[in-house]
Amino acid sequence: MKTNGPWMEESEALTPCWKLCLTDEIEDYKGFVTFSLTNGPEYHVSQISDAVVIARYLQATLVLPDIRGDRPGDERKFEDIYDVGKFINGLDGVVKVVRELPDSVSIRDFEVVRVPNRVSEAYIAEKIEPVFRSKGNIRVASYFPSVNMRKTPQKDGSDTLACLAMFDTLELKPEVNEVVDDMVARLKTLSHNSGGRFIAVDLRVDMLEKKGCNGGASATKSCYNAHEIALFLRKVGFGSGTVIYLTQSRWDESLDVLKDIFPKTYTKESVMPAEKKSRFLESEDSEFEKVIDYYLCSRSDVFVPAISGLFYANVAGKRIATGKTQILVPAEIPGTSSPITSHFSPYISKRNHMAHTCFC
Repeated sequence: MKTNGPWMEESEALTPCWKLCLTDEIEDYKGFVTFSLTNGPEYHVSQISDAVVIARYLQATLVLPDIRGDRPGDERKFEDIYDVGKFINGLDGVVKVVRELPDSVSIRDFEVVRVPNRVSEAYIAEKIEPVFRSKGNIRVASYFPSVNMRKTPQKDGSDTLACLAMFDTLELKPEVNEVVDDMVARLKTLSHNSGGRFIAVDLRVDMLEKKGCNGGASATKSCYNAHEIALFLRKVGFGSGTVIYLTQSRWDESLDVLKDIFPKTYTKESVMPAEKKSRFLESEDSEFEKVIDYYLCSRSDVFVPAISGLFYANVAGKRIATGKTQILVPAEIPGTSSPITSHFSPYISKRNHMAHTCFC
């Protein structure tokens, strides 16, 4: 049985460019900037970037964010998921970070300021700085006019800082990272016939249903179901022995068609160590599941986004930084086959991801 597929060698990890540029330290900090991490890890990196850029511009102190889930009251501390030391040290000399507000400052006195993701210095000067100077403290809430991470033609003074914030401040705490390590190791063991290589597919049934991927015609198809993904992978050359990891947490019968063609298809419940499931899979909180998917998709040999959006965009950024550039965008392929090179993500083939401005 043919199990080898069109695997490619990884590129070398890239070198950060921003460390050559950030030299000016702030002497006198004025006021505080607070924010929360929401909607999952693909949003977290962008929210951190916005808050850091704003705090630096305003010469304000940044307060360590909390993490908020989808349901009201679903809150956890930053250190429940991420490495606090890495975050604070990564911003050392760039932005002052404190774990919490001093007792003398009340959160009720903060003005909430909504900002577009990838906020520019011009926007900060016009829309945010006057509020900060008037109120003394602000709470930043990012919104996302666009969910892609393409390079912008014009340079902004905050680009260097945004690069550092997105790619050098956020790491999982060791306990959570260990779970990802264990799952990656398990998938590599299962794929020994393919040299330990596996594919991660961002395919979540609930998201497909929300996006209406199972019916209707659209000029631009933005999501693919399990059957379409199976046909795509087979037509670009992956054999039936290929190991596939799905971001779907628990098996759904709609995925059976994918497993029929690729029997070694797994979800978290199949590859997560049994002793970790009660903490990271069987709780009512899905935040850990989202984080595990994000970091596992960043480390797989091949990444296939069945759903277009910010998860795809920010996973692509992490992969570009580490040289894992085999990102395949699904397509409906007429005929029986298609060269894999025809389906590389534009983030790779056109080098139009903002990560390409951050790394040399």
